[in-house]
Amino acid sequence: MLEDANLDEYQAGPSPEGEDARTWGTSFKAGSTTYATSLFWQPLRNSEDPYTEISEAAENVLEGADLFCVKKGKSPQFGLCISDQGYQKGTPVAAVSLINALPDTSSFLAVFKVDGGWWYICVRNDVILSDGDMLFFDEKEAKEQFSSMLAVPDWGYKIAPAEWGFDDTSEIEVNTLLRNAPKETLQKIHALRGTKLIAVVIAGIIIAIWLLSTLYSTLFNSAPPKPVVAPIAVKTVEQAAPPPEPKPWESIPVPAQMLASCFKGIKDVVGIATPGWNLGGITCTPDGLVTSWHMAVGRLAWIDKALGESGVTFSSRSISPNGVEVIASVPIQKIQTFNSPPKLNGVELVNTLNDLFQGLQMNVNLSSQTWTSPQNNVYKSVKFAFSSKHDPDTWVDILTKFSGLTINVIKYDSNTNSWYYEGAIYVL
Repeated sequence: MLEDANLDEYQAGPSPEGEDARTWGTSFKAGSTTYATSLFWQPLRNSEDPYTEISEAAENVLEGADLFCVKKGKSPQFGLCISDQGYQKGTPVAAVSLINALPDTSSFLAVFKVDGGWWYICVRNDVILSDGDMLFFDEKEAKEQFSSMLAVPDWGYKIAPAEWGFDDTSEIEVNTLLRNAPKETLQKIHALRGTKLIAVVIAGIIIAIWLLSTLYSTLFNSAPPKPVVAPIAVKTVEQAAPPPEPKPWESIPVPAQMLASCFKGIKDVVGIATPGWNLGGITCTPDGLVTSWHMAVGRLAWIDKALGESGVTFSSRSISPNGVEVIASVPIQKIQTFNSPPKLNGVELVNTLNDLFQGLQMNVNLSSQTWTSPQNNVYKSVKFAFSSKHDPDTWVDILTKFSGLTINVIKYDSNTNSWYYEGAIYVL
């Protein structure tokens, strides 16, 4: 039963600190070329003058960023990184090179086994997702990230190591794809370039001419003083200010309801008896559950009857082409929203979360993320992810004490009775 997942002890091992705590890498080597990865990608609004936008993001979004790369195309983006973390100017960027190598599709999902670990790349409609360019040191983390996106339909390519055993995926050597692909390299952010450099030169020349002209007129062409003309006041029409933009935390799905609804839905699915068919992982988001069953023995009629008589409502069911896997979606109760403004800044929250999980002797992965609204307001949050042997009922009182909390993903592995939680907390 699912309740057996409630063990008496947490996972051992407090969170490491400093460089050793980083679970991702910054580069890998393919052939004789070193590629940069794990960049922080943001949408580029002004392709004509990207440098102002990039500089502002480096100061306000990813502090310390001093290198960047621009991804062109239908949805331009720029990626930021910090040289102190191991990045170097002039290094080709892996994500952009791979997009250039696959011009026939705008959406692909891939994991490549490389010399530095497992490179995960996720591009949807020509956009590199916020966590879609990551070099994982841990194979399990890369596999979990890949599998969590497999349920999304309409991928042009699905690439993964053959030993992972995912259906409808292919294994391709990354060097084969990147070898002849056009490359974009990391550049310094605070360097005058292009039209900006020309503008600075022209402005300097104009100022020099004006100073010389003013000096000449003062010395040789002094004219009698001109009469003072009183300025006429110009009437201005005040424009109505735009309505205030709603803050993202003003309509957050209630975390306690999210945890409870996912827990109930997962228990319902786990309780279905499916003779001859093994239950796979279960993923729950605010949109519902997604899970699958794989045939060990038997036939399709067995699983069809078991699901039909289970009493569980399915929003969709699909069968793999070879008939040995059934993928199903299950709706959950509609989650209400409420206003939950942040109370801590980023540093305070990170320190609080690290202290909390160290006290529980558990590992937690933390990262900063930002969202730019349609009115160009930037909102910051701290993303968290952790695994546990304890169900959502155990975590509800611990997590919901943080204001600005959103629960984005809850996963359950019936084979290991383990849970995975992912979410974010808005910060000041």
